[in-house]
Amino acid sequence: MNIEAADGFRARVAKHAALADPARLRIVDLLTLGDFSPTELQAELGMPSNLLSHHLRALEEAGLANRHRSEADRRRSYIRLAADALEGLVPGAEHGARRVLFVCTRNSARSQLAAALWQQVSEIPSTSAGTHPAERIAQGAIDVARRHGVDLADLRPRKLDQVAGEGDFIVTVCDNAHEELTGLGGVHWSVPDPLRLGTDEAFEQAFTDIAHRINDFAPRVLAA
Repeated sequence: MNIEAADGFRARVAKHAALADPARLRIVDLLTLGDFSPTELQAELGMPSNLLSHHLRALEEAGLANRHRSEADRRRSYIRLAADALEGLVPGAEHGARRVLFVCTRNSARSQLAAALWQQVSEIPSTSAGTHPAERIAQGAIDVARRHGVDLADLRPRKLDQVAGEGDFIVTVCDNAHEELTGLGGVHWSVPDPLRLGTDEAFEQAFTDIAHRINDFAPRVLAA
């Protein structure tokens, strides 16, 4: 076995060893849906903070998870599934939805992109809304969508309470919206706000992040 193959084998062994623990497997199942703060994971699992820290450290060391600081509250961090963490493994959780509703603060970039990308891969309807809508969709979002052959619907940003309906599966794609809408349910994707930098690169990174998440998540959402 050459060095590259041996390194890959050891990485697989580390992942399987980490997932052999029931608590860590449950954490990974949750992370396949969205990002969680340690506090949210602790509440979801009913687990003491020191034990959760032990499990998260094991998952990070095995290359299954990583974390970053919230853009809203810098004291808060989010745990997310590492890229290609589950290559060759099948997540176990599925959800039913009549419609998928993507939410961010201004409904001007991330949520609009997510709703448009969803429509390309799923027959389940999608829409978007904001907690504090802007006047118009950000030009950077329109431009990055066009570069990838995606047309954003010609809609003005809309307020969440005017859009949300019974049977919606809600996906927040903004830390501010997620932390404002406590107890809303659904899942959270901690996607950095491209408007903070306003560059083509920032919008490209947001587009790529959202597209990757949607391609992974869409097969696991069933029509309700």
